[in-house]
Amino acid sequence: MTRKTFKAMWAAFTAFGLLLVAIPARAHHSFAAEFDSSKSVTIEGVITKVDWMNPHGWWHVDVTNPDGSVEHYDIQTESPNVLRRAGMTRETMGKPGDKVKILAYGARDGTKTLAIVRTITFEETGVR
Repeated sequence: MTRKTFKAMWAAFTAFGLLLVAIPARAHHSFAAEFDSSKSVTIEGVITKVDWMNPHGWWHVDVTNPDGSVEHYDIQTESPNVLRRAGMTRETMGKPGDKVKILAYGARDGTKTLAIVRTITFEETGVR
Protein backbone atom coordinates (compact mmCIF):
# COMPACT_ATOMS: atom_id res chain seq x y z
CA MET A 1 0.00 0.00 0.00
CA THR A 2 1.40 3.35 -0.99
CA ARG A 3 1.54 6.31 1.35
CA LYS A 4 -0.96 8.19 -0.85
CA THR A 5 -3.46 5.29 -0.75
CA PHE A 6 -3.06 5.01 3.02
CA LYS A 7 -3.78 8.74 3.47
CA ALA A 8 -6.86 8.50 1.24
CA MET A 9 -8.19 5.51 3.17
CA TRP A 10 -7.47 7.22 6.51
CA ALA A 11 -9.36 10.33 5.37
CA ALA A 12 -12.34 8.22 4.22
CA PHE A 13 -12.51 6.30 7.52
CA THR A 14 -12.19 9.53 9.52
CA ALA A 15 -14.98 11.20 7.53
CA PHE A 16 -17.20 8.12 7.99
CA GLY A 17 -16.52 8.09 11.74
CA LEU A 18 -17.38 11.77 12.07
CA LEU A 19 -20.60 11.19 10.15
CA LEU A 20 -21.61 8.40 12.56
CA VAL A 21 -20.98 10.65 15.55
CA ALA A 22 -22.98 13.53 14.03
CA ILE A 23 -26.15 11.52 13.28
CA PRO A 24 -27.36 11.18 16.93
CA ALA A 25 -26.54 14.82 17.67
CA ARG A 26 -28.66 15.95 14.74
CA ALA A 27 -31.68 13.99 16.02
CA HIS A 28 -31.92 15.93 19.30
CA HIS A 29 -33.55 19.36 19.15
CA SER A 30 -33.82 22.13 21.68
CA PHE A 31 -37.13 23.01 23.33
CA ALA A 32 -37.42 26.25 21.33
CA ALA A 33 -36.86 24.42 18.03
CA GLU A 34 -39.93 22.23 18.49
CA PHE A 35 -42.20 23.83 21.10
CA ASP A 36 -43.60 27.28 21.81
CA SER A 37 -43.74 28.46 25.43
CA SER A 38 -46.55 30.87 24.49
CA LYS A 39 -48.80 27.98 23.33
CA SER A 40 -50.14 26.58 26.58
CA VAL A 41 -52.50 23.62 26.13
CA THR A 42 -54.52 21.46 28.51
CA ILE A 43 -55.03 17.83 27.55
CA GLU A 44 -57.43 15.58 29.46
CA GLY A 45 -57.64 11.98 28.39
CA VAL A 46 -56.57 8.40 28.85
CA ILE A 47 -53.03 7.07 28.48
CA THR A 48 -52.82 4.50 25.68
CA LYS A 49 -49.06 3.91 25.82
CA VAL A 50 -46.01 5.06 27.81
CA ASP A 51 -42.52 5.13 26.30
CA TRP A 52 -39.71 5.21 28.89
CA MET A 53 -36.81 5.85 26.53
CA ASN A 54 -33.95 8.17 25.63
CA PRO A 55 -33.58 10.92 24.73
CA HIS A 56 -37.17 11.65 25.85
CA GLY A 57 -40.05 9.64 27.21
CA TRP A 58 -43.56 9.93 25.79
CA TRP A 59 -47.12 9.71 27.01
CA HIS A 60 -49.55 8.75 24.25
CA VAL A 61 -53.00 9.98 25.25
CA ASP A 62 -56.43 9.62 23.67
CA VAL A 63 -58.74 12.59 24.16
CA THR A 64 -62.48 12.19 23.58
CA ASN A 65 -63.97 15.35 22.09
CA PRO A 66 -67.49 16.60 22.94
CA ASP A 67 -68.77 15.16 19.63
CA GLY A 68 -67.46 11.69 20.60
CA SER A 69 -64.51 11.67 18.20
CA VAL A 70 -61.13 10.66 19.61
CA GLU A 71 -57.84 12.48 19.02
CA HIS A 72 -54.49 10.87 19.75
CA TYR A 73 -51.89 13.13 21.40
CA ASP A 74 -48.15 12.52 21.73
CA ILE A 75 -46.77 14.26 24.82
CA GLN A 76 -42.99 14.46 25.20
CA THR A 77 -41.43 14.14 28.66
CA GLU A 78 -37.91 14.52 29.96
CA SER A 79 -35.32 11.75 29.70
CA PRO A 80 -35.63 8.76 32.05
CA ASN A 81 -32.58 10.02 33.97
CA VAL A 82 -34.21 13.42 34.65
CA LEU A 83 -37.52 11.74 35.51
CA ARG A 84 -35.77 9.44 38.03
CA ARG A 85 -34.07 12.41 39.69
CA ALA A 86 -37.51 14.02 40.00
CA GLY A 87 -38.80 10.90 41.77
CA MET A 88 -40.64 9.26 38.89
CA THR A 89 -39.99 5.66 37.89
CA ARG A 90 -41.14 3.45 35.05
CA GLU A 91 -43.76 2.07 37.46
CA THR A 92 -45.08 5.49 38.55
CA MET A 93 -45.05 7.09 35.10
CA GLY A 94 -48.53 5.85 34.39
CA LYS A 95 -49.94 2.96 32.42
CA PRO A 96 -52.50 2.43 29.69
CA GLY A 97 -55.96 3.21 31.01
CA ASP A 98 -54.87 5.89 33.50
CA LYS A 99 -56.84 9.13 33.25
CA VAL A 100 -54.64 12.21 33.16
CA LYS A 101 -54.75 15.97 32.91
CA ILE A 102 -51.66 17.41 31.27
CA LEU A 103 -50.64 21.04 31.09
CA ALA A 104 -48.23 21.36 28.19
CA TYR A 105 -46.61 23.59 25.61
CA GLY A 106 -47.80 23.12 22.02
CA ALA A 107 -45.73 22.40 18.95
CA ARG A 108 -44.09 25.37 17.28
CA ASP A 109 -45.17 24.17 13.82
CA GLY A 110 -48.84 24.14 14.84
CA THR A 111 -49.23 20.37 15.08
CA LYS A 112 -52.25 20.23 17.37
CA THR A 113 -51.61 16.76 18.78
CA LEU A 114 -47.93 17.20 19.71
CA ALA A 115 -46.83 18.86 22.95
CA ILE A 116 -44.25 18.78 25.73
CA VAL A 117 -45.37 18.29 29.32
CA ARG A 118 -45.28 21.03 31.97
CA THR A 119 -47.24 19.14 34.62
CA ILE A 120 -49.25 15.96 34.68
CA THR A 121 -51.98 15.03 37.14
CA PHE A 122 -53.04 11.43 37.47
CA GLU A 123 -56.70 11.08 38.43
CA GLU A 124 -56.05 8.89 41.48
CA THR A 125 -52.64 9.97 42.77
CA GLY A 126 -52.33 13.72 42.21
CA VAL A 127 -49.61 15.80 40.59
CA ARG A 128 -46.29 14.27 39.53
